[in-house]
Amino acid sequence: MENQTEHLYERIAAHVAALVGCGALRTGQRAPSIRTLSRQQNVSTATVVRAYQELEAQGLLEGRPQSGFYVRRPAELLPLPGLARRHPVRSPRAAPAPKAVRSVGLIERLYASLNDPHVIPFGAACPSADLLPLPRLNQGLARIARTVGHAGVWYDAAGVPVLRRQLARRAMAWGCALGADDFIVTVGATEAIFVALRAVSRPGDTIALETPAYFGVLQAVAALGLSVVSIPVDPRDGLDLEALRTALATHRLAACVATTTFHNPLGCAMSDRAKKELVALLTEREVPLIEDDVYGELAFEGARPRPAKAFDRDGFVMLCGSVSKTLAPAYRVGWLAAPARFRGRAMQWKHATTLSTPSLTQFAVAEFLSHGYEAHLRQLRRRLRAQVACVREAIAATFPEGTRVSEPRGGFCLWATLPRGFDAVALAEAAFERGISVAPGPLFGASGEYANALRLTCGHPWTPALKDALATLGDLASRQLGRTVPRR
Repeated sequence: MENQTEHLYERIAAHVAALVGCGALRTGQRAPSIRTLSRQQNVSTATVVRAYQELEAQGLLEGRPQSGFYVRRPAELLPLPGLARRHPVRSPRAAPAPKAVRSVGLIERLYASLNDPHVIPFGAACPSADLLPLPRLNQGLARIARTVGHAGVWYDAAGVPVLRRQLARRAMAWGCALGADDFIVTVGATEAIFVALRAVSRPGDTIALETPAYFGVLQAVAALGLSVVSIPVDPRDGLDLEALRTALATHRLAACVATTTFHNPLGCAMSDRAKKELVALLTEREVPLIEDDVYGELAFEGARPRPAKAFDRDGFVMLCGSVSKTLAPAYRVGWLAAPARFRGRAMQWKHATTLSTPSLTQFAVAEFLSHGYEAHLRQLRRRLRAQVACVREAIAATFPEGTRVSEPRGGFCLWATLPRGFDAVALAEAAFERGISVAPGPLFGASGEYANALRLTCGHPWTPALKDALATLGDLASRQLGRTVPRR
């Protein structure tokens, strides 16, 4: 009965969204009354109310007391500009290993704040427990602990077979021809990237790395003593292939690390054509691609995009992923799909780091992947899209004039660039004083660049407290820039 109700309200919401999309309902126009739509669609008024509430959460409709629901006027917000294609690509320069910037201590504060109920969490990219199927996961874990026997306590360096088989089945839907033996289960995607880098590089080597880049990858690169050639990421199209082509022609690269689908922090995704070109470009020079696909399941619209690994015919792409953004962050279940040419060294480094990923959580994840994961993903994607829309709307209303914000196609990260002269680290420190966590831009650059940028994550359900926190951030930014009245 619950599944039927869920299906009905989703169908009604999709019907009204389609009316808006085709222009049958226009901005400012009143949506059909609850009773009218209930009669037309032969559903209960409660189902229509729930559908309208969902559309309101997504920012498509707004409810007006004693009047009904109306198509909402979109906020005026400047998108991030793309790369300046009219200028020739300059030869990227190799930089020393990324060094700690003055804001690096904020990383620890970002993660520590996740366990503090008094901190508004815009900093760490972690989904709220309210979005995750924790009761079912925990019940499954308890049952598995009672029944799995010795398999739950022995080492299995490559990962428990049942999970690797489930991953291979899912990979088929991604367009990847992978078997269970191609996967190495890791302690989250971070270890997968670390092991992949260790397998293909040595201290002092140079790698190509997207910029901006997730700070966890920058930390791994620094720990391994690698130098970096920064490859820009376009806010719409993803990794700049012309810049990469120039880097390949001028540097000896040990690897390229890139997020091709729903980049962190920009949220963009490369097209299939660009992914195919990326793989061909690197394969021609026998440079391995380490692909971070941790957000790949979180598309806002349409089918899950194929990873670059789907276009790998010669075994030069190492695919890294996890369930940390979709299912259970603290279960620390990730994976590395390593081609045969790299698998031996990858296993050596897995042995040398953590030896084995805990088995019980692997069994629990495998069970959930086989039953209920797709339904959970559909709901999660819908809610994340609505949350991202709400945060963008609030930024448009409260941040200083000239603020530019990314338009992600998936995931739950937003990248905001403020006018020149803005100090993101100073704002992050001031925000912490007020119980708000936010990730300043310098964390995402190999040399501490992006001084006037912020990453805000949208992994928590929209509440008045979050709205007030964004207003506080906007006020802090306006004061810092000498503008006493933010845009409302």
